[in-house]
Amino acid sequence: MLAGLEAAYAESARVYHTAEHIRECLAQFDLCPQIATRPDEVEAAIWFHDAVYQPGASDNEDLSARLAKASLTDAGASAPVADRIAELVLATQHLSIPEEPDAALLCDVDLSILGRTADAFDEFERHIRVEYAWVPEPAYRSGRSRILKGFLERPSIFQTEFFRERYEALARANLARMIAKLGG
Repeated sequence: MLAGLEAAYAESARVYHTAEHIRECLAQFDLCPQIATRPDEVEAAIWFHDAVYQPGASDNEDLSARLAKASLTDAGASAPVADRIAELVLATQHLSIPEEPDAALLCDVDLSILGRTADAFDEFERHIRVEYAWVPEPAYRSGRSRILKGFLERPSIFQTEFFRERYEALARANLARMIAKLGG
């Protein structure tokens, strides 16, 4: 299972969604495992949340959730545990604000890059642009601006107090700066 995940995160189309992203997410989670209801399940979801990643595909999280469920079941996890982890992976679509506490924590971990230093955030944005190099510049700017505005328009980008206190202000500044740079 681990070898399969390592191979997935090493795929050539990935620039940001790599094993380094998983290491960063695990490091963020290591700062606050005590706020998880089921920390082992959150950690497993971190490992699987971007296991399937094809830039531009709309079903990455769905396929990653299916992979998580199948892999964990094959490794001996109970069906309820595998189902919960798959649901956590689906939350990283970031289509809505999760109400389930572990899903909120996982999403905050995944989005923590938004609240890092300007240099780290800008590097993240450069990597995302490379992953979407096939998208013409005007379409990329428009689409990326729309995505970033969606986060900025939320009452709070981060759902846990831990991440709000740590990253909210800088995330809002980074997002506003990038939206302006994109012309959005």
